[in-house]
Amino acid sequence: MKRESFSSRASFLLVSAGCAIGIGNVWNFPYIAGECGGGVFVLLYILFLLLMGVPILTMELAIGRASRHSAVKGMAMLEPKGSKWHIYGWACLAGCYVLMMYYTTVSGWMLNYCVKFLVGVFDHLPDKEVPDVFSAMLANPGEMAIYTGVTILFCVLVCSLGIRQGVENVASIMMVCLLILIALLAVRSAQLPNARAGFDFYLMPDLARAAQMGFGKTVTAAMNQSFYTLSLGVAAMEIFGSYMPRERTLTGESIRICALDTFIAITAGLIIFPACFSYGVQPDRGPALIFLALPKVFLHMKIGWIWGTLFFLFMTFAALSTIIAIFENIIAICIDSFGWSRMKSSVINFFALSVSAVPCILGSNRWSGVRFFGGRGILEFEDFLASNLLLPIGSIVFLLFCVSKRGWGFEHYLAEVNAGQGVRLSPKLRTYLLYVLPVLILVLLIQGLL
Repeated sequence: MKRESFSSRASFLLVSAGCAIGIGNVWNFPYIAGECGGGVFVLLYILFLLLMGVPILTMELAIGRASRHSAVKGMAMLEPKGSKWHIYGWACLAGCYVLMMYYTTVSGWMLNYCVKFLVGVFDHLPDKEVPDVFSAMLANPGEMAIYTGVTILFCVLVCSLGIRQGVENVASIMMVCLLILIALLAVRSAQLPNARAGFDFYLMPDLARAAQMGFGKTVTAAMNQSFYTLSLGVAAMEIFGSYMPRERTLTGESIRICALDTFIAITAGLIIFPACFSYGVQPDRGPALIFLALPKVFLHMKIGWIWGTLFFLFMTFAALSTIIAIFENIIAICIDSFGWSRMKSSVINFFALSVSAVPCILGSNRWSGVRFFGGRGILEFEDFLASNLLLPIGSIVFLLFCVSKRGWGFEHYLAEVNAGQGVRLSPKLRTYLLYVLPVLILVLLIQGLL
């Protein structure tokens, strides 16, 4: 059966960027940037994105485009005869499942808050009662199960329609809407009374603040954010390479995907910091920022319910675009490996994902006493497995597969990356890719474990 493909280059870029653009761009990036010296962190982030993110992204896309298959079958087709690199493809499937176990739940939180703002739950609510809304949601497994189930069902329906009719059409529309929403919100924040102070704190390079955090911590924070923002290592990007034409070089396309991802991350800060500085709200990271701090900001704005609804709609689109991409990878691996139809793979994985999300849902209430090493709850432990172990380990596997003689090989990888028009990867970079980049990723892995 002929492999599906994207109808246009623009669609590929939008869908691939949608996979990279997730809640981490808003969840952590602005806070870490502000904490680590503003513009100092942003410049380091862009540097490490080019040094680490772009090369690994080209490798995932190259494996997909050269093989025209998902991770398991794709690596099996490209690996030397008798080798077992393709076994890691099954780890990619497991990694995608771990990501979906908690990401679908958190996406459900975003959708839940979008609805809450729309129907007026926060109207005239005192600041001190805003955290109670989040606590009540976490304490209600039924409520979370409904929104998580809606999230999973929506993504399953999209992927079941195929690449062009489903993934491409829906993800492209969501990405365009996301860009419009974030532009509207950024313009609104720029009009707030103390917006200038927020902009200065966020983007002006502040070496004193970076030194206070520690230059070593600032550098590693930039490395972490630049690497994890692209969700590399579990073949979430590899699958889109298998739907790509060979008209453009992969280095150029990877740079464009990273640029769009960075634009969203930076613009998110242009929304958050002016708002927080204008209304005296602490810009924390994670749930404290999204669900506890920002609703207070919207409460103080004129027609704040509209801005709150639009913000959480933006967050919902950001989360759904990532989930659709990861779910497409899961479906494709099952189609390639088991010979299932797209519909059969979608239905089976819908039930499997619904069941796998239950521990995360219950981890905030009935199973809140369950703790793993380090005192992590279920959601935190699932995030630790994915972000601190599977992503860096998987990236090293993809890296070695592409550049080592015992894998696909650097010459084959280079030929695929440079096929088409656009920015080309120099063969002189082989030494860096083989000896320096693995060390940088190992630093992240060790840091994550510690």
